[in-house]
Amino acid sequence: MIASAARIRQQRLPYLLLLPAGIFLAVFFLVPLGEVVWLSVSEPRLSLANYTGLLTDTLYARVLVNTFVTALTVTLACLLLGYPLAYAIARTGGVFGTVLVSIVAMSFWTSFLVRTYAWMVILGNRGPVVAALKALGWDPPPLLLFTRFSSVLAMVHILAPFMIMALYAVMKKIDPAVLRAAASLGGKPLGIFRHVFLPLSAPGIVSGSTLVFVICLGFYVTPVLIGSPRELMIAGLIGDQMEQFLAFGPASAMALVLLAATLGVLAVYNRFFGLDRLWG
Repeated sequence: MIASAARIRQQRLPYLLLLPAGIFLAVFFLVPLGEVVWLSVSEPRLSLANYTGLLTDTLYARVLVNTFVTALTVTLACLLLGYPLAYAIARTGGVFGTVLVSIVAMSFWTSFLVRTYAWMVILGNRGPVVAALKALGWDPPPLLLFTRFSSVLAMVHILAPFMIMALYAVMKKIDPAVLRAAASLGGKPLGIFRHVFLPLSAPGIVSGSTLVFVICLGFYVTPVLIGSPRELMIAGLIGDQMEQFLAFGPASAMALVLLAATLGVLAVYNRFFGLDRLWG
């Protein structure tokens, strides 16, 4: 009997340890999520009109497409810029590699809002980029701020560290002996990279791309502050609906559509790779 009671307590221990986290999630996630679901079908009246409006209104469709296109563009840009840097960090190692990793990690200590305002100064009419273009004879210079270009550029700068760290985590695990074995068999550097290193680093590419894409889908601060008002992303449209029109019902419906899209991306990733490998 004593052994049985001890075994029961041991089996209950993991659930007791999870209880505080479960209560926290229920209070601060499930309850607000339930409120959003209720608002989406009850405001301004009890119906599914908010969801049918999303399916029939071309504005919502255009914003949703623009959100996915922007997220895909930012993800590809982060991959093209982050892969060489992650490769250099992983292959170099030593003090130089440690310094590069530290520089990338320190970017997480700076607020998204601070970095966004920094880009507003850099790309503004009195910023260094416009001044350089004028000095080169481009007068009047092109409008850089409050465009899709400025929004994508700032988001790439903000999200690139997520891609780099995800790639680095996988690249660091690649055994150098495998690369030396390929070289001993007559492989050229480019061929070794293409046929050995690149396939082995593919999980990092998938993980980093998924992470950046999902974060970018719900990005709010940067697109709203320096993006084009004619090319809204869905998070910005949700904010406008709530702040300017007090349309909590349509905003809640859009938020749930965005949540469903995000969960769909994560479900596909989990189906083929597993969420436990998202960070490499």
